[in-house]
Amino acid sequence: MGSSDPTALDISVVGVHDSETGELSAFFVDEFPKLWKVLENADALVGYNSDHFDIPLLNKYYPGDLKHIKSIDILKEIYGTLGRRVKLDAVAEGTLNMRKTGHGLDALKWWREGLKEKVRDYCLKDVELTRKIFDYALKNQSLKFSELGKIKEIKVNTANWLKPQSGSLTHTLGF
Repeated sequence: MGSSDPTALDISVVGVHDSETGELSAFFVDEFPKLWKVLENADALVGYNSDHFDIPLLNKYYPGDLKHIKSIDILKEIYGTLGRRVKLDAVAEGTLNMRKTGHGLDALKWWREGLKEKVRDYCLKDVELTRKIFDYALKNQSLKFSELGKIKEIKVNTANWLKPQSGSLTHTLGF
């Protein structure tokens, strides 16, 4: 803790939504070879603060470079429109009338207490919220967020979100 560099941290569990199968899955570190196959088959990595946090941290473990996969960082899109960051919880509340089940420090505490399934569930809930926010933005070209008891709406440009990205990716070896 105390570093703004995500690569100074370690991963406990990663949650993903596979849009091809519709499944939510969680992977602990020892299961990462299975995770790499899911990510390598993705058309895009969709996340919230994922360009700054998730992808650099995952790259610490991945034998290639995940930056070669198209990335859609919803927070980055919001920042580009609004000029400031907005928490996932505020966007989930404003857009979906849903809330997160905890925060990063909660997950750290739960992990230290051995509550691995609680951390897994927390991560999967964040993935579910992010997926629903993504779907809402695609459909409405906007997102909402809660701030000081009011719901505010911002336009987001999703025109390129579903366009394929050219380029190659070095795949992991299937040992």
